[in-house]
Amino acid sequence: MKTLYERIGGSDTVNTALKIFYEKILSDDRVKHFFENVSMKQQMGHQKLFLTYAFGGVKNYSGKPMRQAHKRLVETMELNDKHFNAFIEHLVATLKELNIADDLIEEVENITKPTKNEVLNKTDNLLIYS
Repeated sequence: MKTLYERIGGSDTVNTALKIFYEKILSDDRVKHFFENVSMKQQMGHQKLFLTYAFGGVKNYSGKPMRQAHKRLVETMELNDKHFNAFIEHLVATLKELNIADDLIEEVENITKPTKNEVLNKTDNLLIYS
């Protein structure tokens, strides 16, 4: 069976999606401030590595863990649920713009949404018994 990475169109689709996605992000007042003074070429490279791995394009991920990569943004720029949701919103809109099938977009959401606690440096909602 083909990976999600292959089914959405592989490297070409991911590259195109990242260009459109970051155009949306950089024009969104809710989140664009996170990318001031950031090399977008480098940022897109990091994101491409992550998405390629997350969608099954490669077996190993060499980037920083999500929690570590976003810790400074949470602590100094108050990265929160509202921002995370905006990123997901733009990702879904980008995939729709590229005419990716709804079932594949749902698979993408099922992979990306569960990273929320890691990205936002939250702990899981664990029941604590005393």
